[in-house]
Amino acid sequence: MAKELVLIDGNSILYRSFFALPLLSNEQGVHTNAVFGFTKMLLKVFEDHDPSHILVAFDAGKTTFRHETYQEYKGGRQKTPPELSEQFPIVREVLDAFGVKYYELDQYEADDIIGTIVKEADNAGHPTTVYSGDKDLLQLASNNTQVSLTRKGVSEIETYTPETIQDKMGISKEQIIDLKALMGDQSDNIPGVPGVGEKTAVKLINQFGTVESIYDNLDNVSGKKLKEKLEANHDEAIMSKQLVTIKQDSPLEISLQDLNYSGYESKDVLEVFKTYGFQSLIQSVDGGHESSYETVDFEVIDDFNDVQLDSKANLLYMEMLDDNYHETEIIGFGLVNSHGTYMLPTSVLEQEAFRNFLNDNDQPKLVFNKKALVVALKWRGIEVQGIEFDLQLAAYIANPSSHDGNITSIANHYNVANVSYDEEIYGKGAKQHLPDESTYYDHIVRKAIAGYQLFDILQQELKQNEQESLYYQLEMPLSSILANMEYNGIKIDVERLQTMNQDLTERLDSIEKRIHELAGSEFNINSPKQLGKVLFEDLELPVIKKTKTGYSTSADVLEKLQHEHEIVDQILHYRQLSKLQSTYLEGLMKVVHEDNQKIHTRFNQVLTQTGRLSSVEPNLQNIPIRLEEGRKIRQAFIPSGDNAVLFAADYSQIELRVLAHIANDDKLIEAFNNGKDIHTQTAMDVFDVKEEEIDDLMRRQAKAVNFGIVYGISDYGLSQNLGISRKEAEQFINKYFESYPGVKQYMDDIVTRAKRDGYVETIMNRRRYLPDINSRNFNKRSFAERTAMNSPIQGSAADIIKQAMIDVTTKLAETDIQATMLLQVHDELIFDVAKEDVESLEAIVKEAMEQTVDLSVPLTVDYAYGDTWYDAK
Repeated sequence: MAKELVLIDGNSILYRSFFALPLLSNEQGVHTNAVFGFTKMLLKVFEDHDPSHILVAFDAGKTTFRHETYQEYKGGRQKTPPELSEQFPIVREVLDAFGVKYYELDQYEADDIIGTIVKEADNAGHPTTVYSGDKDLLQLASNNTQVSLTRKGVSEIETYTPETIQDKMGISKEQIIDLKALMGDQSDNIPGVPGVGEKTAVKLINQFGTVESIYDNLDNVSGKKLKEKLEANHDEAIMSKQLVTIKQDSPLEISLQDLNYSGYESKDVLEVFKTYGFQSLIQSVDGGHESSYETVDFEVIDDFNDVQLDSKANLLYMEMLDDNYHETEIIGFGLVNSHGTYMLPTSVLEQEAFRNFLNDNDQPKLVFNKKALVVALKWRGIEVQGIEFDLQLAAYIANPSSHDGNITSIANHYNVANVSYDEEIYGKGAKQHLPDESTYYDHIVRKAIAGYQLFDILQQELKQNEQESLYYQLEMPLSSILANMEYNGIKIDVERLQTMNQDLTERLDSIEKRIHELAGSEFNINSPKQLGKVLFEDLELPVIKKTKTGYSTSADVLEKLQHEHEIVDQILHYRQLSKLQSTYLEGLMKVVHEDNQKIHTRFNQVLTQTGRLSSVEPNLQNIPIRLEEGRKIRQAFIPSGDNAVLFAADYSQIELRVLAHIANDDKLIEAFNNGKDIHTQTAMDVFDVKEEEIDDLMRRQAKAVNFGIVYGISDYGLSQNLGISRKEAEQFINKYFESYPGVKQYMDDIVTRAKRDGYVETIMNRRRYLPDINSRNFNKRSFAERTAMNSPIQGSAADIIKQAMIDVTTKLAETDIQATMLLQVHDELIFDVAKEDVESLEAIVKEAMEQTVDLSVPLTVDYAYGDTWYDAK
């Protein structure tokens, strides 16, 4: 590969990266998305070109020599967003780390710097590649210079030579300036000739050659209107050509020989990547690959008796092929302690010595993802005891948003050395395979070493954050409970699911037939294009919104059209039932274990920033229960045997009770302590009426206000929820705060505290960091403020039900009651219980859940039981 000069239009690439990528920020809240995109492209440049010379050119300021010609040059541009402005110094840090020279020149643009260097390189016969997102630079293409333009942000590159310019655009590279002179450029506020687009401009240029020649031969231009446009804008066209012409004799203080490049120091680049959280780029850097790390010494163990164990701490890391530890293959284990580093192939699972070690409560074990380890080995008939620390869980408690939850990202976050960054060594899907033993052995052992190094760091961070109680007394015991729940699973009536699926298919067929009748033709309801034509052309419904591909038929658009035609309600219902069928009925059938007719969902304990549990395969948190058809899906969840029932216990309005406690609002506390219906009480306050005057609509609106306040709802959000004006919604909210001044004070105080500390906490010291709480961007700051208000409430509610799960489990263990906790869904716990033990379970669950924590208001629990989950309501 020939070495060459690479010139990069810094401003153009940064702008494109900024608007193409979602706003990213590092742990300190510094925005990094533009720099991330720029850096990703820079690494690709090194990979593709191995440059011998390189320069990044920047614009020096808003005013250039072109403003002397045309004061309004670039006059229409919006002010640079502050989230982008703050990234320009960071990109210079990145370039310094890479040892790449950058340059700007007062009164000149990056284009002119690049153009001047290109001319020098051309004269020297030096091969050059220019990178930009601006087509203006195509005029620099030559036999020695190619121009690479970014597409789709900076993820795709399209390279132009004089030949490809001619082929793709139908003009020569010299004529680029004539094209821009005629078309103008809205982004740079270059006028051109109004009404002349690219097609017309290319035709004129092919006929006459240049702008000047067009005007010399104006009488020969066909089309009266076109001729008039050209004639009326002669001066603008000539001036536009002058503005778009890149100056190739700019008074630079650098030259080609100053741009020599001999590579970068890996440690400098890795340091800046870690500072700004560019974890995914680390493997692209020399030194980021495991092969570039210092060699690690480890012993491959054939007989576990050869391992020297530590009486204080043994880090055991289990490597699996994918996340589904109920089914996937275990590849091996890494074990690290004070005596040595060991690689344990899967064959050790058959060895009595290893099984004894796993089952020995007196052998202390540090692990990564306790629940996965326990469940995976339980499926293999192996019990694990003596787990004292879970690195994944500790890192999540310390900061739930600082990493991706895998050991590599956590190690990167804490700058732990010797971690393998190549998470793709096994491939994915059909290409999944094991590489050679030495590769994946080394991969596993490095992760184990990282885990061993992380132990002290994470332990210290929990102590510093005063989160040891949250970790050791809540989350660690809970992980054991969740492991048992997952392994036990919940029984499914597969025949019932199949019947429901068939019934739903018939319902959908019937609705589809009705939709076709109303439309007057048959069409594919799932095709937005065909549906758009039916609604907005055939039935002539008012067009609400258009997209690049045609009419929008999104849910929000259809909801606005509900009163226009019966077909809209039918389509919305069709979509609801169709999603219900594909996602839940068919989805559930796919995950039923063929041997025991159970589903074994995985509860994710380290995902949400509020502390709430989520579940996957299947996601039981999202089974829709507003629709009766959705609620009926719960009929397929059944007890383990004929002599058992499903028992459900659900906290009543727990988030509002937590709000009353945290806000210490006297009136809210009094209402709960007196057993009043809180929505009725709020309706009385908001509408200033007596209890007997409240109707269903008032209570529903009061309920929306109550729960909206918990989530920091705005007047706009409440107006959308209730279908009222923003002014009415604002009056509701203001009236609420007048009625409950303690809540208003809490909202103000918690935002102030978050701005000071950078985080908020639950009643059990669970933290949520808010890097945008002091952002200059109004939308981001407002979202962070709402998050500050609701996270302590949601998070405390999550903590409470987790503690309740532990308390119930502890009390059940002290009895002979035949009951098993199966599921946790939001604020609800579901048990499988023998019929004769229902009353005993009811007493234990009610007492444990209602006395889990001591709040200033009572916790109350609703419970029911039945032959299915649906009946337990």
